[in-house]
Amino acid sequence: MKNNRREFIKNLGLTGIGLSIGIDGFSKNVALKKLTAATLALEINPFIIIENTGKITLVNSRPDMGQGSTQAVPSLLAEELEVSLDQVSIIQSDGRSKYGSQQSGGSSSVRGLWMPLRQAGAAAKEMLIKAAAEKWGVNAADCYAEAGKIFLKGSQKSVTYGEVADLASTYQVPKNPKLKDPKDFKIIGKYNKRLDVPDRVSGKAIYGIDAEIPGMVYAKVVHSPRIHDSIASIDDATARKVVGVLDVIKIERAMPHTKVDAVAVIAQNQWAALKGAKALTVNWKSESGKYLNQNTSEYFEAAYTAAKKPGIRAEEKGDFDAHFESAGTKLEAIYETPFLAHAAIESENATVHVKDDGSVEVWAPIQGPDGALSQVAQYLGVPEEKVKINVTLLGGSFGRKAYMDFLNEACDISRKIKKPVKVLWTKEDDIAQGPYRPAMLSRMQGVIENGRAKAFHHQAIGESIAGQVFNGLRPNTADDWLSGELSQENHQYNFEVNKVSYSRVKTSIPVVWWRSVYASNFGWGQECFIDEMAHEAKKDPLEFRLGLLKNAPRFTKVLNLLAEKADYKTPLPAGKAKGIAVFRSFDSISAACVFVSKTDNGIKIDKVVSVIDCGMFVNPDNVKAQTEGNIIMGIQAATKGGITFENNQCVQSNYHDYQVLRNSETPKMEIHIVENYERPGGVGEPGLPPIAPALGNAIFNLTGKRERKLPLGV
Repeated sequence: MKNNRREFIKNLGLTGIGLSIGIDGFSKNVALKKLTAATLALEINPFIIIENTGKITLVNSRPDMGQGSTQAVPSLLAEELEVSLDQVSIIQSDGRSKYGSQQSGGSSSVRGLWMPLRQAGAAAKEMLIKAAAEKWGVNAADCYAEAGKIFLKGSQKSVTYGEVADLASTYQVPKNPKLKDPKDFKIIGKYNKRLDVPDRVSGKAIYGIDAEIPGMVYAKVVHSPRIHDSIASIDDATARKVVGVLDVIKIERAMPHTKVDAVAVIAQNQWAALKGAKALTVNWKSESGKYLNQNTSEYFEAAYTAAKKPGIRAEEKGDFDAHFESAGTKLEAIYETPFLAHAAIESENATVHVKDDGSVEVWAPIQGPDGALSQVAQYLGVPEEKVKINVTLLGGSFGRKAYMDFLNEACDISRKIKKPVKVLWTKEDDIAQGPYRPAMLSRMQGVIENGRAKAFHHQAIGESIAGQVFNGLRPNTADDWLSGELSQENHQYNFEVNKVSYSRVKTSIPVVWWRSVYASNFGWGQECFIDEMAHEAKKDPLEFRLGLLKNAPRFTKVLNLLAEKADYKTPLPAGKAKGIAVFRSFDSISAACVFVSKTDNGIKIDKVVSVIDCGMFVNPDNVKAQTEGNIIMGIQAATKGGITFENNQCVQSNYHDYQVLRNSETPKMEIHIVENYERPGGVGEPGLPPIAPALGNAIFNLTGKRERKLPLGV
């Protein structure tokens, strides 16, 4: 009952790897402590702490949920500060505003911090050089920084950063420090070993489920199977007899847009909490007025009804409706994507202590410590300065752990029982309670004139994340997130007539962003329909796209590189086929070619070749790793069953009926990166949107049958 995840890994014999110097902030002895600058530890800007001992600490302002921020973020600083990654320690930011935005999501870490963190490193370097020059009585121009030291040109003189940190801290931070020319980078754009890997595989790394606080109790929250039910009665007599159970209390699950009833079983350990929850009897009262299109059959019926009506115009060039009405050759199709769960390996969890003095401390795997700080303060009605956030590593998230209902539950329990408490959702809670990627329809319309694409319309249909989660969508307006993904500026297909519209279909099924957000929905409709138009125009799908993208050189380069690496123009033997797709999201362009073959059991995915143009990047190995993860998750989303609701409750409950891709199902993968000096784009998500449509197009080329509904029968 006391065996935690780290002990389990140690018992497997994986104990021979020592602590990596690059991840002190997430290792056993210090992960749950907040670094405080002592007398000799000088914080010379919000991200860099240089001690007189020479120790350098970089503050990572973006939580790591598997995307590699514990290497990427310090790399941006270390490059300009002229230190190597193994010379530094890393701690996680704590939500305080001085660190700026601390949200990991939207593939934003590198592209959002590219300039601020490089400027921070460059500014610190200039301050340290100035301090050394003053100490020596020379001009700063005669000094240079390297490997954590300042050197005087043409002499043997040198000082460590720590030796001049006191003096440097007295200077004003330069507003416009000189940055390196990218051609001179030593770290950025180069392969560097991930220093965080040893601790993660040996069990030393701290995840949310590893948090242990003195005096802590455990809580298993029991939710309504229909999510929105209220409690009619609770029979806890049997649950209270379970050895280790301390209490049973009514709590609330506070989601961003609504609150629902729940029950918490409090116990001395996790096993007792789970056992007590199973012995608990809760009579749930149906709240019929709260169930809006909460059965997936109802939701899709409403969506297909909406597809028969015009949507709200988000963007239009020319008069599409008039052009479509008078066209000779026109196409129309509807593409469907299901609800999807995030299903990360580490389920939602949080440890919270609401203390007697009114202060609050949190240990949790959350995507945004700044958002968590403000949310906890608001939820508990305490000043933000009374809240301390300790962010652990996240064992996967894909967007889910930025939706912090589980954190609110822990706050509610702790304030009621006056003790520190750990809340850990089971996988059944995770799958059956949501929130989910919204199910969507893409109503596609196109016009072909004289063998070329003339007009194009994408009508997006479904629930709005901005509308449901944030109540941020005004009536009769299009969701900007949706229209942004589908705009002509984004896809850059040069249609003479182009239209984007949106129809909202509300549901009480909770929704939120999922890896690549709407791009995972609408890449499917857009890129399959482009192939349909190419087929109608009797053009090769690659040449058809290149014709539409002749004024988009970065797209063209991506597609031409894909054709080269996939040997696209070489015909395949009978029983084999390939399909392509390209999509731009999070300021990056990704294209994929999927190879399939017929087998006795159906269709097999043989290989995926992917090309990504993400502008300048930090570590090519991480770009490849993230793209491989996107391919796997993209195939999973395209071929495995989605989330369905019947009788107002989720049908799926765990990995046995909400399946993820297995190792044996993973095809060969080739990843190719376009190298250029364009501004950085995202990496954690852009590789996913082209996968499903490339697979769908390959299946059409193999079978002659056009599939328009996910999941595919592969």
